[in-house]
Amino acid sequence: MSLRVTLITLAALAFPASAQSPAIKRVPARYTAPTSGSEMYHAYCASCHGAKGLGDGPVAPHLKSAVPDLSALAKQNQGVFPKDRVAQIIQGGGDLKSHGLQDMPVWGPVFLSLNHSQDAMVQIRVANLTKYIASIQAK
Repeated sequence: MSLRVTLITLAALAFPASAQSPAIKRVPARYTAPTSGSEMYHAYCASCHGAKGLGDGPVAPHLKSAVPDLSALAKQNQGVFPKDRVAQIIQGGGDLKSHGLQDMPVWGPVFLSLNHSQDAMVQIRVANLTKYIASIQAK
């Protein structure tokens, strides 16, 4: 097995929804509290984006495209955190090339499965994860 597949498999075990490759067995995402953006971020996002959102997670070097620095989103948007855009991307909307492809899963369906298809809970998860990402913006 190649190093890339091994690392992605390991990430999939720790962060199950991050694996989208058909060569890797999908496992259900680990349940996290919908009210804790931090818990969701560390469970679902940190393997690629890193603990501080810098794009330096342990899986990042093995992906086809560079992982975005989530801590620089406000800086890249004239100092305003693009919360609606971030929420849209988390749910699978927008035109982000890596989102929804093998390198990055779409979280809306994952969150829906975690909450027995309750859309209101998905919206709470997305809002809290978005707030957490806003909280890690570089000053």
